[in-house]
Amino acid sequence: MWGADDPPADLTKRVAQRETETSQAQANYTYRQSLTIDEFDNRGAIVGGYWEQRDIIFSPKQERTEQMIDRPFNNLHRIGLTEEDFRDIRDVQPFLLTKDQLFLYETRFKGEESMEGVDCYVIRIQPRQILQGQRLFEGMLWVDKKDYSIIRSEGQAVPQIRTTKTENLFIHFTTLRQKVDGNFWFPVTTYGDDTLYFRDGPQRIRMIIRYSQYKKFGAESKITFDK
Repeated sequence: MWGADDPPADLTKRVAQRETETSQAQANYTYRQSLTIDEFDNRGAIVGGYWEQRDIIFSPKQERTEQMIDRPFNNLHRIGLTEEDFRDIRDVQPFLLTKDQLFLYETRFKGEESMEGVDCYVIRIQPRQILQGQRLFEGMLWVDKKDYSIIRSEGQAVPQIRTTKTENLFIHFTTLRQKVDGNFWFPVTTYGDDTLYFRDGPQRIRMIIRYSQYKKFGAESKITFDK
């Protein structure tokens, strides 16, 4: 047993178990992912942007797939989106600390905090090591004390990639989740407004990802959100 204010000794294992259950549940839902990226000049005016929408659906063979809605709009002038950016959008921004991911990370309990009325444990997480080609998460997690669900994550994708010829830098972001059908917490919004310091000067970038229209595969009605 543990005291009223102490986390369980196996807190991260409980979180990983709940995250695995969340991942398995989410795999049975379709949803829409909308991405907006803005770039700013040094006076704070938007000078370029990128926009896309895609549906995460099931094919006629009941296989998980993605379907782009219209063609992406892209008039970014100061930055270019890379393969790593799109991998992060798919895997790191909606980060799930599942059991098969747990060995990649070390965690540290940082305390407790109420987040939008939910009593949470706060955990610091960082990669144990980063192998060539890996994209991982580093930051903070807010965990519902009742069922060990992650309800908020804040940090960035790592590593930053710098070579003698190129720079591939990544912004700090926050991902918010909401409970669906009174059970699992799914991502609903990722946002980041950050300045990246390239060798040729700083660049402010704003990114918003919205996850919407969750619908359980085979169900006739959309799921409901609650807090």
